[in-house]
Amino acid sequence: MVAALTPAEFAATLAAIGGFEARPRLAVAVSGGPDSLALVLLAEGWARQRGGAVHAVTVDHGLRPQSAAEARSVAGWLAARGIAHDTVRWLGDKPTSGIQAAARAARYDLLAAWCRAHGILHLLTAHHRDDQVETHLIRRRAGSGIDGLAGMSAVRELAGCRLVRPLLSVPRTRLLALLEAERQPFLRDPSNFDPAFERARLRAEAAAGDGSEWETALAALRDCGHRRIAREHALAALLARAVALHPAGFAVIDRAALAAADDESVERLLGRVALCFGAPRYPPRRARLARLRSFLAAAPERARTLGGCRFVPWRGRLLVMRELAAAAPPLRLEPGARLVWDRRFAVTLAPDAATGFTLDYLGRHGAAPIERRGGGLPRLVYPVLPALWDEQGLAAVPHLGYRRAGVGALPLLAFCPDSALTTAGFTVV
Repeated sequence: MVAALTPAEFAATLAAIGGFEARPRLAVAVSGGPDSLALVLLAEGWARQRGGAVHAVTVDHGLRPQSAAEARSVAGWLAARGIAHDTVRWLGDKPTSGIQAAARAARYDLLAAWCRAHGILHLLTAHHRDDQVETHLIRRRAGSGIDGLAGMSAVRELAGCRLVRPLLSVPRTRLLALLEAERQPFLRDPSNFDPAFERARLRAEAAAGDGSEWETALAALRDCGHRRIAREHALAALLARAVALHPAGFAVIDRAALAAADDESVERLLGRVALCFGAPRYPPRRARLARLRSFLAAAPERARTLGGCRFVPWRGRLLVMRELAAAAPPLRLEPGARLVWDRRFAVTLAPDAATGFTLDYLGRHGAAPIERRGGGLPRLVYPVLPALWDEQGLAAVPHLGYRRAGVGALPLLAFCPDSALTTAGFTVV
């Protein structure tokens, strides 16, 4: 007989992850399946013992006719236990292909937005050991490297909160045993058994096998996880030595630090820098990173582009700046605006501002030369500095300290890229 996961074991996992406030407030993603219902029961007891609270959130994707009724069932079950619950809906047109990936992205966007709106810093999801093994096997068949084969991290940063996966070392059977002990009903998602999806096929194969492949995968997961942690520590140290970040949205790389590092570390650094300053939706491919590293070493006097960035030689170093051709179009800001532009800058304009502005990069408008200001920024970066226009023309270039006489309150601009230069490290539980 399988033993249910105990509150003490769950508390030990959260203690190992750490980072919670004294009276923790948690959001738990609850689909109504057995995994997420077990998680919310455990999380509610843990938070209540510490004077905190749990709020369950269900995403209704609207992909099946039953989804709204299922969300109501979840709300009813949790209400009976005194657990707060909200349902958020994925509205608008749905893609005709890649639906699982699109639904997953929409789910995280909606959940993170809910957390931001309610001031909750921790979003818990119920990914467990079986999910982790499936992820490893899928990536192994796709030829992933060490980072991919390490599976999912127990902690991941989202916009405005962190995603916490405390059950990655727990087999699904122990969660089912918990629900049985609690006499808690649950929903079954038919897509989990649809052979059109790779995970469903893997589950069928595992059920028919002797378990040896999964045991091998678990050992490989642990090994790859610890190797990934070591690699991330080395990369973080190299980033700290080699890269200077400027809040205007560009960076300076020390070539000497790159020359002293091994090829793989340099390529990982270039990839992280491109994600941060070019804000592409997907990481650059390893082959392109290898070419960039080779080109920068062979022809250090020439500029290169990758992932929406330009790598430009400057005084024996490298300037990394936005590639204008890849940048977002101009954006009209009205009083009260609060948004992210070009996947790089968080922008806020006060509701009582006297006027709106158009936000764009300085170099796309052929603006007249501006007196050198702002602490002597390299002239090469002027074209990719955010600038503001009003009905009378160029109103301000905040990072140069330029502001036309008579211009009222300006928006606040903060470099806040979708992919930070450094992130929460890979975490194993």
